Amino acid sequence: MDLGGATSTRWRRESRRRPVSCTSTTTRSSSSAPTSLPTSSEVGATEYIDADLRDTSTILSQAAELLDFTKPVAVTLIAILHAIPGSDDPHAIVASLMHAVPSGSYLALSHLGPEFLDPDALRETEDVSGRMIQQQMTWRNREQVARFFAGTDLVEPGLVRVEEWRSEPGTGEAGRSPLWSGAGRKR
Repeated sequence: MDLGGATSTRWRRESRRRPVSCTSTTTRSSSSAPTSLPTSSEVGATEYIDADLRDTSTILSQAAELLDFTKPVAVTLIAILHAIPGSDDPHAIVASLMHAVPSGSYLALSHLGPEFLDPDALRETEDVSGRMIQQQMTWRNREQVARFFAGTDLVEPGLVRVEEWRSEPGTGEAGRSPLWSGAGRKR
């Protein structure tokens, strides 16, 4: 269940309101076109739900029409949670999603981390993003991001910079993005 995985420009601007992609198989889109979205095929089905990430009841009820929530599900929240301010309780959103899936399900996410930038670079990044996108980003430190994984066991290498998460040898210099990344298996 890929939450916030849309690729269209419109959805990037309206980052809290993105379609949810639900698929009954694990597949990758072979298209490199930024507006292409995976479609159903003989190997699985894909459905898109137009819902606000904060509306977990709508997301889960519509996703249940395709996904079997009695079997483990992968919940992915890649580069979306930093679009949810603290006042909207993003930890409760993730807890609600993970409560709906059985033991053995996985949570994978990435999130902006202020530790990766010096104070001047952080201010500059916030200024630029403030001018370019409608939704302000909420930077969360490692401890705050780790709280999203409550009730899971982190998969090695744990909560690390996105480039360090199972990087391939020779893929370049690690440690350039300001993103935490991790995956956890629900107990």
